Amino acid sequence: MGFFKFFKREEKKEEQQQSLDKGLEKTRTGFFDKLTRAVAGKSTIDDEVLDNLEETLMASDVGVDTTLDIVERVQQRVKRDKYVKTSELNALLRDEIAQMLQDSTDPTATEFLAQDKRPYVIMVVGVNGVGKTTTIGKLAHMYKQEGLKVVLGAADTFRAAAIEQLEAWAKRVDVPVIKQQMGSDPASVAYDTLQHAIHEGADVVIIDTAGRLHNKVSLMNELSKIKKVMGKLLDYAPNDVMLVLDGSTGQNAFEQAKQFSLATEISSLAITKLDGTARGGVVIGISHQMQIPVKYIGVGEGIDDLMPFDKKDFVDSLFKA
Repeated sequence: MGFFKFFKREEKKEEQQQSLDKGLEKTRTGFFDKLTRAVAGKSTIDDEVLDNLEETLMASDVGVDTTLDIVERVQQRVKRDKYVKTSELNALLRDEIAQMLQDSTDPTATEFLAQDKRPYVIMVVGVNGVGKTTTIGKLAHMYKQEGLKVVLGAADTFRAAAIEQLEAWAKRVDVPVIKQQMGSDPASVAYDTLQHAIHEGADVVIIDTAGRLHNKVSLMNELSKIKKVMGKLLDYAPNDVMLVLDGSTGQNAFEQAKQFSLATEISSLAITKLDGTARGGVVIGISHQMQIPVKYIGVGEGIDDLMPFDKKDFVDSLFKA
């Protein structure tokens, strides 16, 4: 690797870390304020500290099951090591939380394309208002910055606004978008998009889908049909079914994750709007409880503020003094 390429990559990583630190500021501040109160006046981790820790994690939207698991893990460490100072709690929590976050075992787009296969296909799901279309636009920008040829598919034909929003992002990022009229068969749009991508030698295809949850059976049938139709063209498609969640909704994001996992098989998560909330603990809870890796997080409104999720960087930022 050339010096300038290495320098540019390191510079980009530093910028992303700064964005991550800024984006998690509200979560970090709220969490540490509560954690400081949890251990106030205590030199060692006792039952009272553990009870206060439980309340702190719950208040940070980590979720009931994950909170209980974390507290139990800390309790086991305290029992094993006999005497654990409260000053060691941060390091202990950092270790346990990092172990809970799921790692993705699926190949990334870059790894997949290195096998001389293309296109890499992402089907994006999520309810309206979570930042789904914005996430798609930012993903397209990210891949294009890497020198990849991207095609978008407007398969959310239930709302005219969804098609218009995707078109606006496609124009902004300068990538093609394949669409049909509002009310068209979403599977037909997905098929056309994939066919176009194959013909044009595109590297990445991103398919938008409708986010209706009021009728799970209808949603399940629709998503299944889209996958089946794409499979006729490419037997491996989609490579990734990505669920977009709004991190600021806390426990509602948990519920959406559960509902969508009933409608289709989710392989990754993108969690948005973390910069505007103190509920960043939801990242830990959803990944742990759903056993689904977080692939991207949104920490700002800028086009570069959607970043690949790195659990070490996330935990380091969360516990940064």
